Amino acid sequence: MTETDMKQKVVKGLFWKLMENGGAQGIQFVIAIILARLLSPAEYGVVGIIMIFIAIANVFVQSGFSTALIQKRQADEVDFSSVCYFELAMAAVMYGLLYVAAPAIAGFYQIAELEAIVRVLAFVLFPGAIISVQTAFVSRNMEFKGLFYSTLAASAISGVFSITLAYLGFGVWAMVGQQLTYYMALMIVLFLTVSWKPRICFAISRVQEMFAFGWKLLCASLLDTVFNNLYGLLIGKIYNEELLGSYNRGEQFPKLIASNLGAAIQAVLLPAFSTRQDDVSAVRQMVRRAIRLSSFSVIPMLLGLFAVADTLVLALLGEKWMICVPFLRIMCVSYCFWPIHITNLQAINAVGRSDIFLKLEIVKKALSLLALLIGMQFNVYIMVCLKAFQDFLCTFINAAPNKKLLGYSIFHQWMDVMPSAVLSTVMCILVMLFGAWLPEMSVWLKLMAQILCGAVVYIFLAWAVHMESFCYLRDLAKSWMARRRSE
Repeated sequence: MTETDMKQKVVKGLFWKLMENGGAQGIQFVIAIILARLLSPAEYGVVGIIMIFIAIANVFVQSGFSTALIQKRQADEVDFSSVCYFELAMAAVMYGLLYVAAPAIAGFYQIAELEAIVRVLAFVLFPGAIISVQTAFVSRNMEFKGLFYSTLAASAISGVFSITLAYLGFGVWAMVGQQLTYYMALMIVLFLTVSWKPRICFAISRVQEMFAFGWKLLCASLLDTVFNNLYGLLIGKIYNEELLGSYNRGEQFPKLIASNLGAAIQAVLLPAFSTRQDDVSAVRQMVRRAIRLSSFSVIPMLLGLFAVADTLVLALLGEKWMICVPFLRIMCVSYCFWPIHITNLQAINAVGRSDIFLKLEIVKKALSLLALLIGMQFNVYIMVCLKAFQDFLCTFINAAPNKKLLGYSIFHQWMDVMPSAVLSTVMCILVMLFGAWLPEMSVWLKLMAQILCGAVVYIFLAWAVHMESFCYLRDLAKSWMARRRSE
């Protein structure tokens, strides 16, 4: 495959992956708003507790095999089918453990309803195991168009089902139904839209071969998942499920923005990096472009969200959810660092250095534990602020190996990020001042005015200073439009 073909494939794959994430998460976002109107923060907090345990169990189910399948130079039908059956077996083991542990979890949080919820919700591990292999095949072959339609359909089906349950008064079970329906629908639709299907073949040697690479990612992912959810576990235990629900809802908005772009980068750039893993210069240029473009896109959206947080929550969720505004703003700052995090880690995975990946996670989690222990001495808001500061420090840790591997230091990375960060900060301040200046009006009109102000200011500033990423995207759009007209 030529360099031009690879670029076209990456751009096409990134487009469909962004469409998939944006479309599915857009639907889920609307559904979440409707459910927030029908349910209470405490009900959100109850499901939030269980999803933490499901997320940890899911790490063991997937065991790093998805990344191993993408990274492997030659992955055939036997590899994919063997991993699929192995992950289903692991799902059965983890379901059994959660089933047995359900009474203890309910007792620990002193919420009797948790026992039944754990045992029902843990069923998502089974379709989740199959979906992880399906999406690995999609990523390896960049068949993101089928994934786009699949996630869109699954999001719509599960959304209608959950809203119906909530409207009928099923409370927390509406969210349980949403999760179960989403995973089942996604698995079924993927079978219809993706060319891969599991075959009757299994080779333990193939599993062992990929596990040699994947076990380090398993450990790293386990550390990451446990520590990322540790805040939720402690907030739910030390404080109450209502505050946990508010924290989860506050995190949802910035996470929607960051994870949409982050997942696209991860799904598209890992296979692209992997095909060029022997060409350090090519990988370095791809990593640099990814950091610049993702920063140009994600930082202004997050800092714009920071500026309109109170207006947005009041308009979308209502007065009862205003408690989540401080969490929302803190997490906006925290997620600003995701472009550096994700791109550096994917570059390390692409060159086959999962050992470095694991070492980085150990160092970062030691830092995270220190921040958590300090934060617990104060209050929940200080605790979450320290989490954001720790995420900033982790950008230096994630970038450190790529100075040697790719010749791309953290100093040069921050120089690439800085133009977007500076313009986004200016835009954020101006939007907040504009919101304070606006007279009394409908909350929806105020929100639209602030969003329009932010978009105009940022685009104007990027155009005025001739920002490289802005010019690159503008030229790319012009080239695409010219090609479309010629066709």
